[in-house]
Amino acid sequence: MDLGALFGTTPYYTDVALLVGRVAIGVCFMFHAFGKLGWIGTGTLDGFGEWLADLGVPMPQLQARMAMSSELSGGALLALGLATRPACVVLIGTMIVAGALGHRGAGYMITNDPPGAEYTINLAVICGMFALLGPGAYSLDAMFF
Repeated sequence: MDLGALFGTTPYYTDVALLVGRVAIGVCFMFHAFGKLGWIGTGTLDGFGEWLADLGVPMPQLQARMAMSSELSGGALLALGLATRPACVVLIGTMIVAGALGHRGAGYMITNDPPGAEYTINLAVICGMFALLGPGAYSLDAMFF
């Protein structure tokens, strides 16, 4: 038995893992944007803006649109592996703001009441990983650049 195959990795497996991770997390971000747009779930962009206003966020309707736009465009770019690193920077910034404002004082665990920043922190870390590693060979970045 080849233990190197069991415990090691290859560039192929790394690139496949990056592809699967990028698509999963990118689509996740897009679904959050769809929820803010009212396309799925019960949320609306106006309702999200009102919630931001309740938190004391300045220009809440503009901030709501910026958050939705960053999740939609950043998620799509991440899933496609196009402008991956800039998309990740935008998504990390969005998650830092979401964690700091939307989950302020709630601790880490998402099961807390109110929910903690666990989810936003983990998404930011995952995007940081993609920013550091790049999109992999199976991406539009690799195809064009």
